[in-house]
Formats: sequence, structure tokens, C-alpha cells
Amino acid sequence: MRVLFVTSPWNSHLYQMVPLAWALQLAGHEVRVAGEPGFVDSITEAGLTAVPIGPDETLEERVRRLMGDSAPTTAASIPPLLTDALYEMGKGPREALPWGEISWLLDSILVPGMWLVNDEMVDDLVSYCRSWTPDLVLCDVIAHAGVVAADSVGAAHARMVCWYDLLLRVRKDFLHLLEQQPPGERRDGLRDWLEGYVKKYGRDFTEEVVTGQFAVNVLPERWRLEPHERTLSMRYVPYNGRSVVPSWLHEAPSVPRVLMTFGISKSAWTGLPDVSIEKLQDTLDSVADLDIELILTLQAEERKQLRRVPENTRIVDFVPMNVILPSCSVVIHHGGAGGFNGAMVYGIPQLIIEGSIDGIAKRAVLTQTGAGLSLALDEMTGPRVREHLTRLLEENAFREGAERLQKEAQAQPTPTELVAELERITAEFRSHRTGD
Repeated sequence: MRVLFVTSPWNSHLYQMVPLAWALQLAGHEVRVAGEPGFVDSITEAGLTAVPIGPDETLEERVRRLMGDSAPTTAASIPPLLTDALYEMGKGPREALPWGEISWLLDSILVPGMWLVNDEMVDDLVSYCRSWTPDLVLCDVIAHAGVVAADSVGAAHARMVCWYDLLLRVRKDFLHLLEQQPPGERRDGLRDWLEGYVKKYGRDFTEEVVTGQFAVNVLPERWRLEPHERTLSMRYVPYNGRSVVPSWLHEAPSVPRVLMTFGISKSAWTGLPDVSIEKLQDTLDSVADLDIELILTLQAEERKQLRRVPENTRIVDFVPMNVILPSCSVVIHHGGAGGFNGAMVYGIPQLIIEGSIDGIAKRAVLTQTGAGLSLALDEMTGPRVREHLTRLLEENAFREGAERLQKEAQAQPTPTELVAELERITAEFRSHRTGD
């Protein structure tokens, strides 16, 4: 069958898809990956066939062009109580968010973000799908252009979930509360946006355009925020792009090795919370006397801003997660998918400095499994990091908790094992409506 992956223009999103793309390719299926023209090098470096889609400009350039002086320089602030309620987990009943808050979240945060990422990709992607006629389209969780294109040609389609699916929960709450609003106030901005496209291509809007027909999810079942009713489980397999094993990793460490990394996709315009050089310096100074080998990933420009580098610290631009994690005793990271999922599958205790929007949910997982600790970014000080790191190194309960979480993660089917189920579900959903 023909399988099209659709990715947003960030390596941290693409990298979650690569192992499944290769599993399908090795099973004999024809696989292609659609992304922005400026992103094709990342796709081809993974050994996959790239399909340039959309304008020949970066997403950042497009945001600047469309929004001008109003382009965001910081992320919109989401009230803490709102995020706490959003990321509640468990099988018990959960009270929906208030109408005003859920409407604000959709209209101010989620829909504008999806519009910026997707709007100028849709026409090209539909045109390509009508030409190539994929059987299955697998979309990055925010790449709704792929769902619209799949729907336009009757391809089976799914969203790949490699972190917590905020949209699915928000949408469920929104639809429940929408029915309770006065008839004249039942505005649905997300539907209005997507329905305009599906009608343009001769289709009728259904909720599948929002949710996908099914989902592929790498999180263990009991830690999913709001799973799609048709969810296929898949084990997370780390992929880090072009990778080289450094010589210093050839031998096992003589003291506990700690990895500290804060992501591969940081960009000032996105407004993602950042760990300042001052906080990093305070942390390095505070753990300088610990009997550890601290590996800190930091770009050269930032490294020059440090005043001191302790003897127990090695600074590198990049190190592949899959080659360093097996030798680590603790991982300190910002809560991104690569750090959290990587530590999960390798059974490494984690300290999350909450810099990702779903850090609250990941904190809950670490708390309930005993697999780690967390700090809010504004609580991060050198002494606090030292205190938490010392606990993670000295208390066996954290290692035991991380190993329990690892067993849950590794119990899921590998990408290779998932291929047969994808073949079956594609045959179920595929409708061959090309030209309708």
C-alpha cells in the first residue's frame, strides 16, 4: 500500500514518525513524507522520500509575513488552574472545563496555532494526494492538513500521538458544552475553519477531520490523556537524526552519568520556555562537587556565555539519546517527547524542568509511578536541582519506578509488529472515493 506521513516542520515531531515509516518501508510498502520545502533535508537524512508541500519559506518566516509586528515573541499564558484541569488523568469521572475557559483556549491558542501551521499546506497536499492516491495518511498530531487531504481522496487516516493529546480532550469538553449554549451563541471556530476546506474539496465535515479515524499512540495505555476510541498502541523507538557515537561513550562511566538536555527545537519566536544561562550556571555550580559525570547539551554560542565549567561536567552540542541513555543514571530535561519517552523506554529516573505545555501531565506520571521528580521552570535554582538530583541518585525507589514504567512502555508492539494491524485497519477505512 501507499503510505503518506505528514509532518510539522520541527525535528522533534518528525523524529517520532521515522521508526514507523521505516517499518512500513521494510515491509514492502511505498512510503513518502510530506513537509515544508525548507524541511526536506531532515526527511531525506532519515533515508525517507520527501514531498515538498507549501510555500518556499520557513514557518517562522510565514508567521512574520502574516502577522508582522503582532507575531508572538512569547507563548500565550495559560492559567495554572486551567492546565491542571486539562491534564487530569484517571478512569474516574472528570468535570469538563468551564465554557469560557475552553472557548478561550480553542479560539486564542489552539485554532490560531493550527491555522498557522496548516493553512498554506492544504491545497498543495490535496493536489499531491489526488495525484499519488495514498491508501493511508499518518499525520503529526497538529498536521490537520494531512487529514483534510486524506479525506478528500478517501484514504484511511490517523493522527500519531507521541505526547499528551490536548486537542482531543479540549474538543470533547467543547462539544459537550456547546450543546448547552443558547442557539445564537454556538460558534465552533475549529469546525468553521476545517469545514471550509473539506467543502472546497467536495466533502462533508465530520468529527474525523478533527480527530482522525484512529490514532497511533506511544504512551502506555493507562497514561494516555484522552485516547481516541480507536487507538493502536506502539512502542516508542528513539531516533535522533544523523548520529555519531562519540569516543568518550565507548567505555562505561566510572561514576553515575547524568544527562541534562533542554530540547532540539527551541526557537525564540515560538515562545517556548527556556532555561537561561544564569540558571544553567547556578545549576553547574551547585552540583560541581557531586561525584557524577554531568553531560550537558549546549550550543557553542550559549557555551561561551558560561563563566565556569566544573571538572565533573562535559558540554557537547548534541549526543543521540539512543546511544547515551543506556549509560545514564538520571536524565534532566524540559519535558519534551524525546527526553520523556526516551527515559521511559530505557528505564531512567527523570527530573523534568517543566518547559513543555504538557509538563503537568508528565509530572503526574512520574509522581504516580515513582519514576522521577519535577520542578517548575520558575522554581529552578541550583540548590533545588541538586536536592532533586541527589534524591534520584541515592533513593532506589526512583530506579524501581522507572523500571516499572519501562515495562509498560516495552509491552507495546514495536513499529514492525504494528504493520500488520495498520494494513488491516487501512483496508477497513479506505473508501476509494477519488473523484467523488
